[in-house]
Amino acid sequence: MKREYHKWYSDRMQREMELLVFGHSGRAILFFPTRMARFYDYENWGIVDALRERINNGEFQLFCVDSVDNESFYNNNIHPADRIRRHLQYEQYILKEVVPLMQSRSSGSQLQVAGCSMGAYHAANFALKYPQLFKRLVCMSGRYDLTQKIEDFRDLFDSYHNEDIYFNMPQQFLPNISDCTLLNSIRSMEIIVAIGETDPFINDNRYFNQMLWAKGITNQFYVWSGFAHRPRYWRQMVALYL
Repeated sequence: MKREYHKWYSDRMQREMELLVFGHSGRAILFFPTRMARFYDYENWGIVDALRERINNGEFQLFCVDSVDNESFYNNNIHPADRIRRHLQYEQYILKEVVPLMQSRSSGSQLQVAGCSMGAYHAANFALKYPQLFKRLVCMSGRYDLTQKIEDFRDLFDSYHNEDIYFNMPQQFLPNISDCTLLNSIRSMEIIVAIGETDPFINDNRYFNQMLWAKGITNQFYVWSGFAHRPRYWRQMVALYL
């Protein structure tokens, strides 16, 4: 399996950023890591290896990007406004630096985006904000409003709210989208959402599924038995859904 390591200094992030690319041809999939995880974790957890045959066959390429969650959403040493501001810098890094690399490797065809856990949030947020870039979205074990307290998972903005936070929480901005062009772009995507039946985020996912349907957005919603929020489950999910 072809494996490439990339590292460059990002002016948008004001530091070096790293990523891994697996595969030599086929559709390009942007793969966001789990909460505060690294670009190499999917490889270490055997999730990339679960896709080895299809990658070797040239079906797709995986672009495993790094996370900056510890500098943004989970950075309790800065004000919540600065947390979302750091996330927006990360968004620009993905859009202006990673996406062009992916496009150059996929003959300009539309991209796909996926993620597990916090990565599912990132995937959904990017795809719903920029649906013209993506033709497929796969969310596994995700959470789609980081301002909501769910069991032991706190509001990541400590009750602070502003416009930037609103426009980066899919469950907040999605119901209010009225632009027909944007909605039609979202409706043209294939959307897959998977979650464990005892995952703390199960009700959040059901609500997300209902909101999509309420906007006329077709999606596939799969509920797995048990918790299903661990790498051994994600190895199975990616084999089914990517």
